[in-house]
Amino acid sequence: MPLRIAPNAVCALLAGQSQADALRVGLDAASDASFPASDPISIIHSDPSDAPRALPDDGCGTEWSPNPIPITLADGSQCEIDHGSVVIAAITSCTNTSNPSVMLGAALLAKNAVDKGLVSKPWVKTSLAPGSRVVSDYIERAGLTPYLEKLGFHLVGYGCTTCIGNSGPLIPEVGAAVNDNDLTVCSVLSGNRNFEGRIHPQTQMNFLASPPLVVAYALAGSLHVNLLHDPLGEDSDGKPVYLHDIWPSPQTIEDTIAANLHAGMFTDGYSDLYAGDERWQGMDIAEGDTFQWQPDSTYVRKPPFFDGMERDPAPLTDITGARVLAKLGDSVTTDHISPAGAIAPDSPAGRYLMEHNIEHKDFNSYGARRGNHEVMIRGTFANIRLRNHLVPDTEGGFTRDFTRADAPVTTLYEAAQNYAAADTQLVILAGKEYGSGSSRDWAAKGTALLGVRAVIAESYERIHRSNLIGMGVLPLQFLDGQHAETLGLTGEETFGITGLADNETPAHELRVTVTNPQGQTRTFDAIVRIDTPAEADYYRHGGILPCVLRQLLAPGEASR
Repeated sequence: MPLRIAPNAVCALLAGQSQADALRVGLDAASDASFPASDPISIIHSDPSDAPRALPDDGCGTEWSPNPIPITLADGSQCEIDHGSVVIAAITSCTNTSNPSVMLGAALLAKNAVDKGLVSKPWVKTSLAPGSRVVSDYIERAGLTPYLEKLGFHLVGYGCTTCIGNSGPLIPEVGAAVNDNDLTVCSVLSGNRNFEGRIHPQTQMNFLASPPLVVAYALAGSLHVNLLHDPLGEDSDGKPVYLHDIWPSPQTIEDTIAANLHAGMFTDGYSDLYAGDERWQGMDIAEGDTFQWQPDSTYVRKPPFFDGMERDPAPLTDITGARVLAKLGDSVTTDHISPAGAIAPDSPAGRYLMEHNIEHKDFNSYGARRGNHEVMIRGTFANIRLRNHLVPDTEGGFTRDFTRADAPVTTLYEAAQNYAAADTQLVILAGKEYGSGSSRDWAAKGTALLGVRAVIAESYERIHRSNLIGMGVLPLQFLDGQHAETLGLTGEETFGITGLADNETPAHELRVTVTNPQGQTRTFDAIVRIDTPAEADYYRHGGILPCVLRQLLAPGEASR
């Protein structure tokens, strides 16, 4: 979500509006070329333009209509949740492994809260998942573990959890109330990813915060609580307790670090890192210098990237009779293209796993199963918040299948399979900032394996654009001032892209011919976003993988 629209968009979500409506306040325009969303920002402190922009304090513009829903928890206690309730508060591993100041700061804040008599709100699912056992060691050494646990922050493991969508179900009664009353609830986590549909399917708002603030929001239980001015609860004497009352001082944090963290904890903790437990040591490992693929594995399978590869690259060919697999808007992230979170049972990937006798509780996440191309292909464009304009008013991985009469709505994976059976090539239409977010290779791999030959967008994130080329997918860009709407493209047309055949590398611009369902044609030019000689070489070879393999093969060696 661009910063410029964040205040009003969040207010709209807190008021119960849908995510699509909340984002209709307008998006920042992307640059004409690829924007380096994954690169660090260069800041020159002497330049006034580098100063943080003050957000307008002009109010929300959206009135919040409370809709408190009473729920009775399993222990018989009663509470209420509403739009803006915090239902997940997770200290996760992504950004805090090497920062004892925030981890001990969170533990000290928990101690101060417990000493004041505060408790986490009962509707909040809390968890602690450090990235290192050393974190647990120094928190335990400082005597602070019991305080985190009293607030519900029990150790659940080490590594990616909530940040990658592995938070598990909400508290059952809370989850049921959210579904039954269409509540817009949120998570607060200390990770570094909060893309749509990633953290949890029932949380439409997901906010990144420091570990101490994660604890604070577990105490507050709602985004409607202003942590600077509103109390978090009451102490044993009934007096209000504010965040500033329990926030540990920098000196206290530094003293705690000095007393409980030393270098030997790291050398001791990692000295037997590769020893593993009895399960690891008892694994049956095949001998030999090459990996032995297991055809029955649902985690790691031999991918098809080299299937049918010849010793020399085939000549480039034009794209003809292509159909639109998805017509997308602005700010489509790699998480929309290749989600990393939970796998829904009724999704193509979920059905595949169940067909292979995997129970829902053992699905794990897309991120964990990225070694299985069968899962990842089925998960491409399967984000539960994807909005494909071919199927308006619908969220998720759905499209229309023009290989069938009346082009019924189906999953993108099933439609792609039918297009492949009909030998029909595919294109993607998109707006600005296509591929923004984290640079996930499967966003390009899955796109290619679905049969997409080209993407036509208004602008690209630099790394995803390069990744598309690396998988043999052609990135095209609308000319300035043009986009799908100005060209009258509905996504129901067939597309031809000429100028590729009989060329070593594509020209700077290619001609796109569009034929609508009535047989009328129109043409427009699109810019080829192959920006370097190396990228041109990758595309000529059909992607970086065959290009590198051909370079490794000795001259004259037989094809494989």
